[in-house]
Amino acid sequence: MASRLVVEDVHAGYGAVRVLHGVSVEANEGETVVLLGTNGNGKSTLIKSIMGMVAPARGAIFLELDGKRIDLVGRSTEDIVNLGIALVPEGRRLFPKLTVEENLLLGAYRRAARRDIKRNLDSCLEMFPILQERKRQLAGSMSGGEQQMLAVARALMSAPRLLLVDEPSVGLAPILVSRVISKIQELKDRYQLTVLMAEQNFNQATKIADRGYIIVHGRIEFEGASTQALSEHELVKRFYLGV
Repeated sequence: MASRLVVEDVHAGYGAVRVLHGVSVEANEGETVVLLGTNGNGKSTLIKSIMGMVAPARGAIFLELDGKRIDLVGRSTEDIVNLGIALVPEGRRLFPKLTVEENLLLGAYRRAARRDIKRNLDSCLEMFPILQERKRQLAGSMSGGEQQMLAVARALMSAPRLLLVDEPSVGLAPILVSRVISKIQELKDRYQLTVLMAEQNFNQATKIADRGYIIVHGRIEFEGASTQALSEHELVKRFYLGV
């Protein structure tokens, strides 16, 4: 199904604290779109707004599926997951006292994914051999990189069409960041996913992104039609490239 995620003029925050100020972004089918911003600029709040975890005060968030508009604002997170949107949250948010396999099976809660649990599980373990080796191990006893791989695989267990990834590099050594980012690209190509990734590691994120946005203090300050356009922008030179 042809699909597109659209965020239009979204204002959102927590109580009296407004974090997002008229944010508009979109991710078209098959794209990898990166949302660049340093800590505290609203990346995670935008991701949570898309997932129904934060209610926007103003604006629209919707999916277009084969020309049909499906509004996401006001829907529960469960409903949004059932539409085929999966989240790899910041900090991984695993169940540390459950095994790797149990964490993966919890990712298959989506109604459309339940009939293919075995196939999806076999596929995830094939794509992430370390998880096959550790499937009886408690998730909380794994390394940070292994936990991040598990978080990505858990999201794939829901058989999504759109994958949201929130700060996959947090807490990881540079070599592990590179592996995780490369794996996201591999999965995107294999499953024809659309990916929206919030990240502050410019060099790693742009290895797989088609285009992106820069968010500063809750506002989109620049939309780059390509990674080259992003790398040439003054904000990127100043905050990410040290120019």
